[in-house]
Amino acid sequence: MNRGSFIGAVLALGVLPGATCAQPTHAERYAAVCAACHGAEGASAMAMTPSLGGQPSFYAITQLFLFRDGRRDSAAMTAVAKGMSDEDLRGFSDFIATLPPPAAAPAADPARAARGAALAARLHCNACHGAGLEGGKQVPRLAGQREDYLLHALRGFRAGTRVGYSQAMTEALAGVKPEEIEDLAHHLATFGPQVFK
Repeated sequence: MNRGSFIGAVLALGVLPGATCAQPTHAERYAAVCAACHGAEGASAMAMTPSLGGQPSFYAITQLFLFRDGRRDSAAMTAVAKGMSDEDLRGFSDFIATLPPPAAAPAADPARAARGAALAARLHCNACHGAGLEGGKQVPRLAGQREDYLLHALRGFRAGTRVGYSQAMTEALAGVKPEEIEDLAHHLATFGPQVFK
């Protein structure tokens, strides 16, 4: 990293000792710190990295708190969140909630997507995640999320290794076969606004 980039990153984080300039907004800090992985508009192009666009503020702040507290397993996110104040958690989560939902990927395999939709109906995913799988309050948006990330998260919940608000996700996925989880992730990633307009 060159000197200019380093100073820009430090200023974006608002941690330059003795700095007298105005503090950057959370939108500016997001652009400097978060966008490289999560996308400038909240649509991630990076493998295994979730899209943040369309996530409810309450869900985002809770996840940032869990990362700051070391209760979610991500060295990168824990490193980013550990120095955040409560005001930062609120500022970033409020900004994230303004990002547009990512566009759903086209279904690469319509049969898998259909099987995943049937499983989502059987598991009553929309009871918590909403009719459009848009999430709300402490429940994440699933529609249009990266498929690789969804698959990783669902496998973690099924195995009981992913932290949630309760055991609801682990209980919901108990007995679901691995290939069914793959179908479910495919359905969720390809479920977009065009499905429920």
